[in-house]
Parts: sequence; C-alpha cells; structure tokens
Amino acid sequence: MEALRYLITTVVLILIIVIPLMLCVAYLTYAERKIIGYMQVRIGPNRVNFWSALPIISKWRGFGQPIADAVKLMFKEIVIPSNANRFLFVIAPMLVMAPALAAWAVIPFADGWVLSDINAGLLYILAMTSIGVYGVIIAGWASNSKYAFLGALRSAAQIVSYEIAMGFALVGVLMAAGSLNLGEIIAAQQGSVLHWFWLPLLPLFIVYFISGVAETNRAPFDVAEGESEIVAGFHVEYSGMLFAVFFLAEYANMILIAALATIMFLGGWLSPFQGIPYIEDLFSWVPGIFWFFAKVSIFLFFFLWIRATFPRYRYDQIMRLGWKVFIPITLVWIVVLGLLILMKLPPWFA
Repeated sequence: MEALRYLITTVVLILIIVIPLMLCVAYLTYAERKIIGYMQVRIGPNRVNFWSALPIISKWRGFGQPIADAVKLMFKEIVIPSNANRFLFVIAPMLVMAPALAAWAVIPFADGWVLSDINAGLLYILAMTSIGVYGVIIAGWASNSKYAFLGALRSAAQIVSYEIAMGFALVGVLMAAGSLNLGEIIAAQQGSVLHWFWLPLLPLFIVYFISGVAETNRAPFDVAEGESEIVAGFHVEYSGMLFAVFFLAEYANMILIAALATIMFLGGWLSPFQGIPYIEDLFSWVPGIFWFFAKVSIFLFFFLWIRATFPRYRYDQIMRLGWKVFIPITLVWIVVLGLLILMKLPPWFA
C-alpha cells in the first residue's frame, strides 16, 4: 500500500511539472512569433483568439494560435517512407523529447521545490542532455534518405562539439560551488546579484549560453536545419505529430538551457536584492519561484533576440567556434579558477 501511495504521488508530481512545461513550450512559439514580429515591424499571429471563452485576454491577438497549431498537427497524416525503418522512425522523436523532459526531475524551482533532490544532479543533467543526439542520428538514418542522413550527421557533430564546451563550463560551476547538487550550487551563491557565479565565471557563463543556443540548433547556428530556407535537415521525412515532437523537444531544450543557466550562474530562486539593506525587506514578500521564472524568461528572450538579430553562420564557422574558440577558453578559465580557489583570492571562494 505504501509503495502504491508513493507511485501515485510521484506520478502526480511529474504531471504537475510536465503539463505546465508543455503549455510553456506551446506559448513560447507564440511569444517567439510575436516578439520577432515586433522587432521586424510586423504583426505576427493575430487571427486565432479566445474571444468568447476568455474575454479578459481578448486584446491579445493570436493567443489561441498554439492551440490551433496543435489541433492541426494532431489531425495531419503521418507519412512513413516505404523503405524506412518503421520502428526507429517512430521512436526517434521520442528519444529527442524524453531527455528534455526527464532532466526536469532534478531542477529546483524554489527552496525545497524539486522532484528528486539527488547529490549528483549536475551529472544527471549532463547524462540526460547527451542522450538527445541519439534521437537525431536515428531519425536521419531511419528515414532512408541521403538528405536526412547528411543533416543528421551535421546536427550530431554540432551538438557533440558544443556539449564539450558546455560540460567544461559546468565543471567551473562545480569547482566554484564544491558540489554536484543543484540546490547546493544555488546555496553557494547566497547574496546579492554581485555574489552570483556570473561574475567570477563570466567567460564560462557566456560560453555556456552561446553553446546552449548552438546545441538546441537555434539561429544563428541552425544551418543543419535552416527551416526558414531549406526543407529541414534530419527530420525532412517527418510529418504530423512526429514532426511536431521534434519542435516540442527543441523548445523544451531551450527552456531547460535557460533554467540551467539560471541555476548555475544567476542564483536560481535567490532574490537579486538579497543582503542589500532596506531593498531586501522591500522585496521579501516575493516568492523564490517568481525570481526563478523571471530569470528563465530573460534568457528565453535572449534566445529570440539572437534569432532576430544575427545572420546564419556557415557550418565551418560553427565548428571552428566550438572547437578552436570555446573549448580553449573554458580550459584556460578552469585553470585560472583552480588557482583562484587554491589561493582563496576572491571573496566568492574564500
């Protein structure tokens, strides 16, 4: 009976995380189209509304667009190429989506608000985010299309390249915090915004975020897909909900990268005014989960801003940036960081 109660509780907690996450993924697509539309002086989606159902948001033109897109994709036919490996073709999108959702098991939303508070949380995150590349390779290979296979190889090479730089950046966080537990990493950043890890680990912070943009195949690093100009790369043969799952995984990974950057470098749920006299008391009523989601939203805005601003890189430029720039920077800064910790010079590591 106790085991059954534990199972039911765990399933309920998983749904509490997954359902809002899927809504956030859906409306991140709406936010992207609206924000980039405003940046490019155009309207964006403005037709599908919830006029009668939700009159409060009747002025938010196009607010029902993600729901309409989801319903449309549910009813579209899933076409599987005749010579494709049917099992792998269907399972590949799930292999991309599952790690993006499973990684949230160790993400702390506020003090004590975490599904599984394991000591090796950072190692678990690295393991989960590394699995998604298998789905990309399998999708390209199982499609039995040379175009899809070449796109899969290019995407996989890009993801693996930038995962190395991201891993080294997280090594710096591990050294600074002295723990693999995500809650303890946040606790090590107690204090105001000047005490968070973004300042002593600034090069690693920049490398981590740009690598996150590249790993999620977002512009300007989306040359392997280039969905606005070419057909789509490794998922060119996909349609219907199988196609939608790839894009759900992409946006879920964007939110995950933003959440990890918040935890590792911006103090997670900690208030930016912590430790500042008078101002701290003024904002003491704000819950930690609000600060967490506010910081995540800022990172997601930068994802969209970058897409609207920068032209696409050539593939050789993308790989050069990962191997010849980011990896050497992270290695050098890890050595510098080790010396700073050894000599206990800055106040963050004293």
